[in-house]
Amino acid sequence: MTNTAMIISEIIGTMILIILGDGVVANVVLKKSKGNSSGWIVITAGWGFAVAIAVYTVGWVGGAHLNPAVTIGLAVIGSFSWSLVPSYIAAQVFGAFLGAIVVYLAYYKHFAETDDADAKLAVFSTAPEIRSTIWNIVTEIIGTALLLIGILGIGNSHNNAGALGALLVGILVWSLGLSLGGPTGYAINPARDFGPRIAHAILPIPGKRDSDWSYAWIPVIAPIIGGVLGALIYNFCLTLFV
Repeated sequence: MTNTAMIISEIIGTMILIILGDGVVANVVLKKSKGNSSGWIVITAGWGFAVAIAVYTVGWVGGAHLNPAVTIGLAVIGSFSWSLVPSYIAAQVFGAFLGAIVVYLAYYKHFAETDDADAKLAVFSTAPEIRSTIWNIVTEIIGTALLLIGILGIGNSHNNAGALGALLVGILVWSLGLSLGGPTGYAINPARDFGPRIAHAILPIPGKRDSDWSYAWIPVIAPIIGGVLGALIYNFCLTLFV
């Protein structure tokens, strides 16, 4: 597979991830939607399914990282080429940005019907329930570390996950949302948060608030730290067993 094809697959895959992931948030938080107020279980399930579908769609092309924390974490342990890291990250952010625009178009009338400016922002990006810089960072580091540990574990050849791998990664993301998503909304993916936040900033959304740029660095930096830690922890554990 060519590098160009792999990079394009990251754009498409991340776009699908955000269409289905931000789409479920829009369905739950925007007024006059069929899923309005259906709750956290629906959101976490929707994100888990979104990951699985996106990985199944493009994983056979370029691995379907869909997440800079995954890309960098894999590069740190030697499982991915550093030369492709910048292109992959740019593709992921761009794909997430495009996906957010599609969600905006799909729910266009519902943004106008919704008065809550925080809910409109929540469609695009995460925010903590309790603002505490240190603890918000800690939460995102823990969540993303477990994401990488889980991905590497599922992909371990001893598990023979095969075609079920993408589904299991989706279940992993669902589990992370149910267990650790409460404090910060579990960004665990810099592209997932940053690309749609840019879309929120530039789209003509009626009655929107600012895009909360004072918080925006946390769901970018903390997941990268967590991804690297998770990959290193998993690799260290391998040395104990093999």
